[in-house]
Amino acid sequence: MKESEMIQAIEKRVMSAETKKYSIWTIGITDDPERRRAEHDNAHDNTKYWMHWKADTETIARNVEKYFLDKGMKGSTGGGEHPIYVYIF
Repeated sequence: MKESEMIQAIEKRVMSAETKKYSIWTIGITDDPERRRAEHDNAHDNTKYWMHWKADTETIARNVEKYFLDKGMKGSTGGGEHPIYVYIF
């Protein structure tokens, strides 16, 4: 997925929620979304509203993550060896 498409998809998801606040969402990048979700579940994070998207490149994934961190989403940079998935919950 292209960077602009991914930003648009995430914006649509955030704006469709009852509370349209970036600060209630967590964003991250990973090379394995199923494993990463299980890790968040094991840490007792509520992943009920989990969604993830596959970026065309690692650079796109990192740019999208930074874009939403700058808007106030929770999370931090990282993501594994070659993260191409962006997730939110």
